[in-house]
Amino acid sequence: MFDGNGQFDPAAFEALLSGHGHNSLLGHRYHAHGPDWVELAMPWQEALVGDRATGAFAAGPVISLMDNTAGTAVWMKRGGFLSQVTVDLRVDHVRPIATGATLIARCTCYRLSGPIAFVRGVGYDVSPDDPACQVNGTFMLIEGQGA
Repeated sequence: MFDGNGQFDPAAFEALLSGHGHNSLLGHRYHAHGPDWVELAMPWQEALVGDRATGAFAAGPVISLMDNTAGTAVWMKRGGFLSQVTVDLRVDHVRPIATGATLIARCTCYRLSGPIAFVRGVGYDVSPDDPACQVNGTFMLIEGQGA
């Protein structure tokens, strides 16, 4: 889960998670990251469709991807996998995701304040400049682990 310089590696971490539990079922996978952001992706699957008439993703898988990505952004900011709990997560659906498209979530942990981490991000299918959804979240950092 760490690179050669001892830094948290979200690609290695997500590779570990992607084969287990709901991450595997939903198809979550690492997409990209930069110094202060991370992207996870969820390919379209018929099993995740919430509206058969349009082929749109159900809300639950979208929220799960956004929560997973937001939590990974906190781990990047904290420098590793440390215990935390999602306290609040708001996902605003701005427009429909194109049928058959992969949803990519990009999140940034922009502030750590005592035991709370603040995250914001977008979900998109073509460009982060044209989001399908937006997310804002707060996470409680578990005491004694880098809080």
